[in-house]
Order: sequence, then structure tokens, then C-alpha cells
Amino acid sequence: MKIVLPGGTGQVGTILDRALSAAGHEVVVLTRRPRRPQDVAWDGAALGPWAEAVDGADVVVNLAGRSVSCRYTPENLRAMMDSRVDSTRVVGEAIAAARRPPKVWLQMSTATVYAHRFDAANDEATGVIGGTESGVPDYWAYSVEIAKNWERTQAEAPTPDTRKVALRAAMVMSPDRGGVFDVLLRLARLGLGGPVAGGGQYVSWIHDEDFVRAVEFLIAREDVAGAVNLAAPGPLPQREFMRVLRRTWGVPVGLPATRWMAEAGAFALRSDTELLLKSRRVVPGRLRDAGFAFAWPGWEGAAGDLVRRARAVRAGSGRLRARVGGG
Repeated sequence: MKIVLPGGTGQVGTILDRALSAAGHEVVVLTRRPRRPQDVAWDGAALGPWAEAVDGADVVVNLAGRSVSCRYTPENLRAMMDSRVDSTRVVGEAIAAARRPPKVWLQMSTATVYAHRFDAANDEATGVIGGTESGVPDYWAYSVEIAKNWERTQAEAPTPDTRKVALRAAMVMSPDRGGVFDVLLRLARLGLGGPVAGGGQYVSWIHDEDFVRAVEFLIAREDVAGAVNLAAPGPLPQREFMRVLRRTWGVPVGLPATRWMAEAGAFALRSDTELLLKSRRVVPGRLRDAGFAFAWPGWEGAAGDLVRRARAVRAGSGRLRARVGGG
């Protein structure tokens, strides 16, 4: 198949590009900074010659959008909104104008669309959409609006011959440097991976192999459209999530952090506490109903695999540095 990945140079795009290319698919990445023969330049906002890559493609998986790993200033929040909505709109325009439109358009969304809650899990049928919770920062509602506008833009695109799926993805865990798992593992290794603000907030996640398998599954399942949660069936409280990670790596303790300590740490890392404090209790209702079988349904097994692979990455980097230093 020919698969086009707008915004495919980030962590998730790199995972998909690597896996889909290894499976023998022709993968074209739309990026602002093309470096490889399979990269095509685009600006994520206006139609251009890049649209030729969409015409005749089998699948489009749009991953474009400003990274959420930043301070949630008004300027950055607006950039997150605009980059997601504009790129989705223009991908829809390219599909609508195509002589041979793709059969399916998978559009990245986010599990952040659901409410901050502890009482029950959010699936697609009964989950509570966020934005009106009490006792949380006002700007958290803006993150929900980003997700809603992102999905609405795809849903309203006039592409009658293309099936559309919105991927409400939880955090994708892979051992790649700079990804969310890499950050969490670094905190654990430093002894800083304890409970944050009590640690009762739920963490939803998905192993990178299951993320890729879910994408392939949704491409093949012509009967599935609309919003689909991409999350492992075992979300768990943050304190337990980090306890498992520490134990798997071999770190006996993790210092707890109060809310204000989390604020200070997020500021130092140029990130935001919503990523640490919002309770994302999300489960994959539609995937399970459609018969998808997770290879890594539980965090303990997934953490073991990810830690093993992370150790291998570090060992390989160490050998490379030794060769370079000795050469």
C-alpha cells in the first residue's frame, strides 16, 4: 500500500514510518523539512504540489500538530489549535480534490478529549467529554476544545469516498530517545519517579507495537469509522504506574512530589503540569468490540519489554561512542 503520513517526523510518526516501511509499504512523509527521498515538503496550511502524494494513495494518517511538550501559554495553546485544525482542514481539501482519493483517512486526535475523572473509565460510548470539570485549571478546557475542533474538522471534510477514523490516542510508549517513555524512565532512574500530587490520577498508555498494530487493524476494518480510543485496557493510577517502572528498572524508591513541586519541575522542563496531573482513565471499547487483541494489555509486561529495549538502545549508543572515540 501507499501510505501518506502528514507530520510524520515526530515520535509517533517515526514509529509508524519505521514499522510500515519494514512491512513493505510505500511510506511518504509530508514535512516542513524534507531530508530523505520519501519526504515531501508541505506547510501544513495550504494546498500545494504535496497534494499529488495524496492523490492515488491508499491511506492517509495525519499526525501533524505542534508538540504538546511545552509550556501552555496562550501563544502555545493557540499554536497547538491552529496547527491541528489547519493541517486537518488542508488534508481534507487534498482528499476532496483527488481524482483517486484514499480509501481511509486516519486522523490523530487525543485521549485528552475526555474529562478529568477517577470514578469510571472513559470508552467511546459512555465516556464523558471534558471541559466542564470543577476544581481544575481553566486552561485545561482549552485542551479539550483543541481535541473537539480537531475531530470536527475531519468529520466535516467533504470526502464521501474516504472512510474517516479519529484516533483518540493515549501516550504512546516506545524506547526512542526523547519520547514520553524516555522522559518517564529518566525520572525513575534519577529517583524522582514517585507519586505526583498523591498519584491517584490515572495514566492511560499504549505500547508502540500495539499502536502500530491498531493502526493496521483500523486500515483493514472497513466497518469501523468515527472516534476510536487507542489505549491499552489497563490504565492505572500514576503512583502505581511509576512504581512498576521503577521496579522494572531496578530503582527502589521514588521521591514524591507535591503539586507545587510538579509545577516547578514542569517549568524547568519547559512542559506543563496538565500532562502530569490530569486523570486520563481511557479504555479501548471499540477496538475490543471489533476483535482487536492487545499484545501488551498490562503495564507490567509492557514496561518490562520497553525497559529491555531501552537498555539495548543505551548499550548500542555506548558502543558507538566507544568506536568513535577510539577511531
